[in-house]
Amino acid sequence: MIQALNQKTSEKMKKRKMSNSFHGIRPPQLEQPEKMPVLKAEASHYNADLNNLLFCCQCVDVVFYNPNLKEVVEAHKIVLCAVSHVFMLLFNVKSPTDIQDSSIIRTTQDLFAINRDTAFPGASQESSGNPPLRVIVNDAVFCSCLSDILRFIYSGAFQWEELEEDIRKKLKDSGDVSNVIEKVKCILKTPGKINCLRNCKTYQARKPLWFYNTSLKFFLNKPMLADVVFEIQGTTVPAHRAILVARCEVMAAMFNGNYMEAKSVLIPVYGVSKETFLSFLEYLYTDSCCPAGIFQAMCLLICAEMYQVSRLQHICELFIITQLQSMPSRELASMNLDIVDLLKKAKFHHSDCLSTWLLHFIATNYLIFSQKPEFQDLSVEERSFVEKHRWPSNMYLKQLAEYRKYIHSRKCRCLVM
Repeated sequence: MIQALNQKTSEKMKKRKMSNSFHGIRPPQLEQPEKMPVLKAEASHYNADLNNLLFCCQCVDVVFYNPNLKEVVEAHKIVLCAVSHVFMLLFNVKSPTDIQDSSIIRTTQDLFAINRDTAFPGASQESSGNPPLRVIVNDAVFCSCLSDILRFIYSGAFQWEELEEDIRKKLKDSGDVSNVIEKVKCILKTPGKINCLRNCKTYQARKPLWFYNTSLKFFLNKPMLADVVFEIQGTTVPAHRAILVARCEVMAAMFNGNYMEAKSVLIPVYGVSKETFLSFLEYLYTDSCCPAGIFQAMCLLICAEMYQVSRLQHICELFIITQLQSMPSRELASMNLDIVDLLKKAKFHHSDCLSTWLLHFIATNYLIFSQKPEFQDLSVEERSFVEKHRWPSNMYLKQLAEYRKYIHSRKCRCLVM
């Protein structure tokens, strides 16, 4: 039956084409709409941001040293606790799971001890004025390699061969090298999970983007180790200066310059909702975000522009574009979202890629958006662009009207005959 219907349909189409060609009039050809501008995502620099934090020595809140060595190694509690239960135990930070692994407890007790005596020269001071915590490294051999170990941890903890090579340059005894490597493995071991560190080469082959982006989320909007509190809409949001400074240049300048925020713990935030600011912090901590919808994505884009985090702006732009592209025509026609208002916000907040794309989107869906009241809010320049690039074009609609008129006249003539 289906084949018979298809055959009849094809025969009708052939007759119609022959009739149209006989009378010299063919239906107008609808051209494809112009290709939408391609928005390329900005590459992640999450690894480099946290790695640079170790070298710039900003927001240092812990120093490691051995009484027999002159070298003092500076670090950040939040970064160390994000990757190791050993440091959680050392800094008395509550873990998401109870730490009962005897090897982790033994490593913490054997390697480190907190010095609560008076400050000593050679250590940096936090921008807030609090002296960093002083930790004695009981193992002098391990302490001599600690700068290399921390560099390895801050850079993602997967370049094991480089770490071993760096340690070999400092230690001549191969037994000492193996001993230090084993202690690093124990420090980075995660209880209750498969220990990926048993096979260094396998772990290195994976080369994870960063293993903080999940563990740091545990500290998001939590008071543990927090050294700054944002006040938003009558509520407070605790945060960690080290992460903010590493991931946001505006906040780095704010906390390390001659500003009120550099010496204050409580910092007010204006013009942003708490929900949007938490999404902004989530990106800084984890390098990812998932807006609930187009409106929230636009709010987050505005917040990202305020703090000049360009990659987050691009992520929000891509999210908005993807959401709009996935909508069928019927949903576009019935949705309450004001596309013209979205366009104006994108322009005002210097989102040139999104504003250009939205103009093309309005032009491509001209028959839908030209019927909406907000279409009249387009500027003269914007209206001119939309009319020039509209789809379907005026020429096509005119030709289509003439063709339909002709077909209708032919039908009427046939009926009379």
